[in-house]
Amino acid sequence: MNYEGLLTKMQTENGSPIQYYLVFDNDFLNVNQLLNKLVTINFLNYQCLNCGLQKKIYRQGFCYDCFFKIPQAADWIISPEKSKAHLGIEERDLAYEEKVQLQPHVVYLANSSSVKVGVTRRSQIPTRWIDQGAHEAIEIVEVPNRYLAGITEVALKSFVSDKTNWRAMLKNDIKDEDLVAWRNKLKQYIPVEAAEYYLENNTEINLEFPVLTYPEKPKSLNLEKNPFFEGTLKGIKGQYLLFEDNTVFNVRGNEGAVVRITVN
Repeated sequence: MNYEGLLTKMQTENGSPIQYYLVFDNDFLNVNQLLNKLVTINFLNYQCLNCGLQKKIYRQGFCYDCFFKIPQAADWIISPEKSKAHLGIEERDLAYEEKVQLQPHVVYLANSSSVKVGVTRRSQIPTRWIDQGAHEAIEIVEVPNRYLAGITEVALKSFVSDKTNWRAMLKNDIKDEDLVAWRNKLKQYIPVEAAEYYLENNTEINLEFPVLTYPEKPKSLNLEKNPFFEGTLKGIKGQYLLFEDNTVFNVRGNEGAVVRITVN
């Protein structure tokens, strides 16, 4: 069976285990159903997620020109503390920035490879944790805008990492942590502006990924260097497909690639 289309990050549905879907213009694929099957990935070309032109992808699925123009790729996306919509200040498109920034945001702890702090919109819980491959997570504060979440993250990452070791995450080289204890320990470092939004009584959430076997030495598939790949799918974690030969494919990291996927 063949599926062809533009790669965007896998859509997910929380469950036991999490369900993953590749969504194309005219079709979709439940990736969980491919476990233990031989899968072929053919790289065809690139297509910018914004302008739709067949141009080389620069970052985040966008071509060079779009990346430096559209609000979806502005600095505040990666660095929420740079958000300015709450002040009525435009960076690229104030209407878009107000829509995204001026809504409830959560600062959280997630355990993917080790405990890390992060920021996401309230509406993206637990999707954000799933995308990061976190097997457990907990919310610390829920604030009314992205700026407050950003300055809280900046304050807390002096005491806890804000990065994920993707190799450790994919090898499942992790240990369980008491995230309630971590949350309580970090409370004292929350900025004054966000202190009233601290979440006192919530509990950690656990997530189950559809993985049969984990790779011992993950090696990343580069579609430009290897436009044809074939392997048996053994798991899905974060936004990665895990294959029997230790190859791992980051779907989100390849947004903007047009591919043909064949299932045997």
